[in-house]
Parts: sequence; structure tokens; C-alpha cells
Amino acid sequence: MMETTVTAVGNDSSLAQQYFDTMRRSEHLEPEKALLIALLEDAIDTYRKFSRAQDREGKEQFREAKEWIMARDDHWIFAFNNVCELLGLNPDYIRRGLREMSAKAPLPTASNHRRAGRRRAA
Repeated sequence: MMETTVTAVGNDSSLAQQYFDTMRRSEHLEPEKALLIALLEDAIDTYRKFSRAQDREGKEQFREAKEWIMARDDHWIFAFNNVCELLGLNPDYIRRGLREMSAKAPLPTASNHRRAGRRRAA
């Protein structure tokens, strides 16, 4: 028991390998899978919601989501590429879809903001 603990704490790659081995078992652990799905959904929702943000907070939310989604790094257990791999998804397909969606989204207009403001006040 002591050796396993020291190995897991002392070497990040062995910790990551243990995590991946657990996730790749024939019986996936549902709580872990649900966590990964929630992480991915939150990032995608944030990316979509704030892709055209005009305020500083919205732009920051978008920047953080975009950095995580577009990063090609897979050295972190919860890197976008690793999350997609563990869920059986193609990360490049998701990235391409988000970029296309963002490019097609209409720019916010003053009339849209005024109407939205009226709805909230009613």
C-alpha cells in the first residue's frame, strides 16, 4: 500500500496512467464518466454563450473556455483531448463544429439588446 501511494504521488505520469487505466476498464465507472461529460458540456456551453460577448466578464469566460477547448496539450488528465478520448469523442470534430457555429452566429445588434431588456423588465 505504501509503495503505491508513493508512486502515485511522486510521479505524475503514473498517476495519469492509473486514472486512464481505471477509465478504460470494460465497466466504466458512471460517476467519473458523468463528471467528464459535465466538464465538457460546461465548456461547450460557455464557449457558445459567450462567443460574441461584449463585456469584460463574458469575454474572459469565452477566453478560458476557448483556451481549454483549443489546446492541443494532453499532459493533464483533464485536458480537452483526454476528456474527449475517454468519452469516445473526436476532439477535432468538436473544435471544428464550435468554430463553424461561432462564425455563423449573428453579431449582437442594438435592437436585439433593447428587445431583450424589455422582456426582462416585463
